[in-house]
Amino acid sequence: MAKFLIRATYTSRGIAGLGKEGGTARAEVVRALIENSGGRVESLYFAFGQYDLYVVGEVADNATAAALGIAVRSAGGVEATVVPLLTPEEIDTAARMPVTYQPPGG
Repeated sequence: MAKFLIRATYTSRGIAGLGKEGGTARAEVVRALIENSGGRVESLYFAFGQYDLYVVGEVADNATAAALGIAVRSAGGVEATVVPLLTPEEIDTAARMPVTYQPPGG
């Protein structure tokens, strides 16, 4: 399973819908979206500041996460960013991978 963070900011149309429907109803829509794709929601929080919503969840793979992001953004109610999250063990694996790199000017 791929773990990810969604950071979302509501558009004016989206915030009007949130005000009308309420946070609990919108959270259920987000949960259903992720669960219907075979994933699960680990946490979901509304906020104020740069982003209005934070969701941490899991889906089968990064392609599924990207598909969810495309569907949500194309609907026009939110501007959302999907951020892949890596476990410490995945970073350990990455750190052990042999990589050849020459920096600019090097």
